[in-house]
Amino acid sequence: MEQIPFNSPHLSGNELEYIVDAHKNGQLAGDGKYTKKCSELLESLTQTSRALITHSCTAALEMSAILLGLEPGDEVIMPSYTFVSTANAFVLRGAVPVFVDVDISTFNINPEAVKDAITDKTKAIIAVHYAGLSCDMDRLMSIASDFNLPVIEDAAQALMSTYKSRNLGSLGQLASVSFHETKNIISGEGGALLINDNSFLDRAEIIREKGTDRSRFFRGEVDKYTWVDIGSSYLPGELIAAFLYAQLQSVTNITNKRLRNWNTYNDALSDLEEKGLLRRQSIPDYCSHNAHMFFIVLDSKEQRAQLIDFLKMNSIYSVFHYVPLHSSPAGIKYGRVSGSLDNTQIAAERLLRLPMGYSIDVNRVVSSIYSFYRSNGYV
Repeated sequence: MEQIPFNSPHLSGNELEYIVDAHKNGQLAGDGKYTKKCSELLESLTQTSRALITHSCTAALEMSAILLGLEPGDEVIMPSYTFVSTANAFVLRGAVPVFVDVDISTFNINPEAVKDAITDKTKAIIAVHYAGLSCDMDRLMSIASDFNLPVIEDAAQALMSTYKSRNLGSLGQLASVSFHETKNIISGEGGALLINDNSFLDRAEIIREKGTDRSRFFRGEVDKYTWVDIGSSYLPGELIAAFLYAQLQSVTNITNKRLRNWNTYNDALSDLEEKGLLRRQSIPDYCSHNAHMFFIVLDSKEQRAQLIDFLKMNSIYSVFHYVPLHSSPAGIKYGRVSGSLDNTQIAAERLLRLPMGYSIDVNRVVSSIYSFYRSNGYV
């Protein structure tokens, strides 16, 4: 039986052609022709002031932490139910991640939990748009404004998703997106820092260029470049950028194909939800999503393990997601918890991600899920 992988990296059509062209151009280091093309296209797609392409979303988050001028002991509020980079980027600057609970319907950060976690040490709020679904940005931005705090959007999964018709990544002062091979638009590894507050722009360029004013030199603004600030090598190579540009050009087609598969899952599994056997993703009225993932929530951790094993026996590979950061060794060492994390625990124990992409045999996955429930006497 043919395997259905959880994720399968895809080609949109022009990737190899652009890689060859990048090589012919004679510049394989970063900030060449294709890096610039990616930046311009991403700015248009997200309606942000500036997009700086990076070698990973992690790099973009690290740049955000530097730009905020964090010092040891400063606190940054974020969900515990997120990828390790969300916390690591700020811990590297000496900051303390303050882990708060998520909303039970979307598994996005709970604004009221954020408000309760704010202290005189709080320096930023991180809005992680889980599964490409927007956080409640009006509420988060209102809280942030009341306490004069910046909001950083971790939009790693959210390219082409919106909040009240505004592109995710364009709402906070800074935002990061990912082009990792598990995302909708891919380059193997890759990311971008989106800048919506222009006061960060000049320093962001310097940080990205190893702490030098090299970008100003290439624009003819200085006659030589030198070391002027802290920074690192956050640029991707041109071959990565060439691959990414082809993907970004096809973003509408890729998104639409994924949405068709997402809708097939959603329609086909509605009967099981009506019977109380699982819960499907809940899409708030205020947002549109990019079909980054389709997840279901099972009745228990044990039932989830049984379904994973059943699907695997049928050559279908599904996965659960994060181990909550507050319960990890590093999370315990470097962070602290604010309030109850009951909903986070539900996500950790009962959420199951189904195979997703635009070439997935969704009907076979759905058929196997129904077979699981029939074989266990549920239907």
